[in-house]
Amino acid sequence: MKLSLRGEYALRALIVLGLNYDQPVVPIQMISQQQNIPKRFLEQILNDLKSSGVLESKRGVKGGYRLARPPEQIKLATVIRQIEGALAPVSCVSEFYYERCSCPNESTCAIRSVMKEVRDAIVKIVEGMTVAELCERAKRLRRESAHPMDYVI
Repeated sequence: MKLSLRGEYALRALIVLGLNYDQPVVPIQMISQQQNIPKRFLEQILNDLKSSGVLESKRGVKGGYRLARPPEQIKLATVIRQIEGALAPVSCVSEFYYERCSCPNESTCAIRSVMKEVRDAIVKIVEGMTVAELCERAKRLRRESAHPMDYVI
């Protein structure tokens, strides 16, 4: 799996929406400015996430987007699969997007075996991580970077 710019932007937008979950909606302009994402591109991404049930929207002057469920209930794997497709680095090891590979015998293919381990590691991380945890990590990293070391040795 390679996270495209579209996938990165989707996750960055979810951080803003997760951190502002207590708000009725978050204007798209606010997400765009905070995360430096082109507004038109962001609109497409947010519409995809809305279509998949991850987000809700409100139209109009006071419109915007919000998470459809609490951030603790939205797994990163769901979002990444919606935006990127398979989590697997090669299609022959994908659980949801399997395609027969070109090797002569899948059961004895060493490359496939390694790529299955890679897929399993990716799945374990993103299935176990929620938007809420991503937001907590973002807050922690901001706090840590706000207090640079007094001196460097």
